[in-house]
Amino acid sequence: MRVGLSYQARITVAGLLLALAVSASAFAQEGTVEEGKRKVRSKSAAIYPDLARRMYVSGKVKLEVVVSPEGNVRLSRILGGHPLLAKSAQEAVKGWKFEPAAEESTVLVEFTFRLNEG
Repeated sequence: MRVGLSYQARITVAGLLLALAVSASAFAQEGTVEEGKRKVRSKSAAIYPDLARRMYVSGKVKLEVVVSPEGNVRLSRILGGHPLLAKSAQEAVKGWKFEPAAEESTVLVEFTFRLNEG
């Protein structure tokens, strides 16, 4: 007796996994930086955590971000927000690049996590 999945079943499973990956990115949220501070050169969106999505958790996460003179994120500190969302926001901001400046600076970044209805 053969135990493995048929070719059609494997294609179906692969398609479902791809759809799941695409839908997870549809929930990814971007952050905003307070006005008048260093400009962001490049940023990556936070990934909506699966557990938070399944629990219908949404809201804002506020981070204090220390940016090096070269524009790299040196460290971030969570100021507020749901713990299920905060770690994802902190991971996303690690990859952000800011405009270079004469000295290190601190900026406030806010991520809004909103579930798409439908």
